[in-house]
Amino acid sequence: MATIRELLTLGKEKLESSGNEYAKYERKVLLEEVLGCNYMYMLMNGEEEVSGEKEKKYLSLLERRCAHYPLQYLLGYAYFMDYTFYVNENVLIPRNDTEILVECANKILGDMTGSFSTETEQEEKGKSENSVQVLDLCCGTGCIGISLKLYHQGIALTLADVSKEALEVTKCNLEKHNVKGELICSSLFQKITGKMDMIVSNPPYIESRVIDTLMPEVKDHEPLLALDGGEDGLDFYRKITMQAPEYLNTGGWLLFEIGYNQKEAVLQIMKAQGFKDIAVKTDYAGLDRVVYGHL
Repeated sequence: MATIRELLTLGKEKLESSGNEYAKYERKVLLEEVLGCNYMYMLMNGEEEVSGEKEKKYLSLLERRCAHYPLQYLLGYAYFMDYTFYVNENVLIPRNDTEILVECANKILGDMTGSFSTETEQEEKGKSENSVQVLDLCCGTGCIGISLKLYHQGIALTLADVSKEALEVTKCNLEKHNVKGELICSSLFQKITGKMDMIVSNPPYIESRVIDTLMPEVKDHEPLLALDGGEDGLDFYRKITMQAPEYLNTGGWLLFEIGYNQKEAVLQIMKAQGFKDIAVKTDYAGLDRVVYGHL
């Protein structure tokens, strides 16, 4: 039987040979998952022997990761806004860049309401027109809307996606975080009713011709439905922005995550539909990442 130290060394070697630049980190994460212990334990108990069954499981995970199967799908979860969200191949893996969208929405929600009542207080009042209505459109894991709800319990949250399989993941994440939200299987606004105070969306925005050039973890495993934004990558921005005014209250906000080179195009799309005070927020790398404005 191999020891913990030997498996860590083997994991690093295998992952590095596959071109994985995060081999040192990922080998320990995968072994933590198999052994059910943290890295500090592994360092302090490096000579401890690992059972044949657990060694076999670790080697299987390494093999799949070396074949560019995404780490988050192997683990079954991804980190986002200091929370963990369940993921599988039916949803896009949450990324740090999308946290910028949540940060922008958080600030606006705070400015809109000043303070938030708890869900218990709202239930006592009867749920209400006084609630801030938020729609997470193309929700996938639900990480955007659920994060907003975790920060602001008083909002009334609706999460919509065209994929039933994606909504099963969303439902799991609602339950995981003990968050209430209405789930709607809808092609954009097709089955949405009522007015919202805010619509947030990370829609598909990759140009169709570019998808085959993406890293294998993305193009071979993440859902095409969540990636392909049409010939110029702007199909969903046009459709959502054109219909959004019908579903937003006066003064309501629309916030998008965008590709690094899509700022000017999305700005013009939103201006053409009457949105005001349109602003752009950059991500941690200094790239344009969020465009938002209000009616």
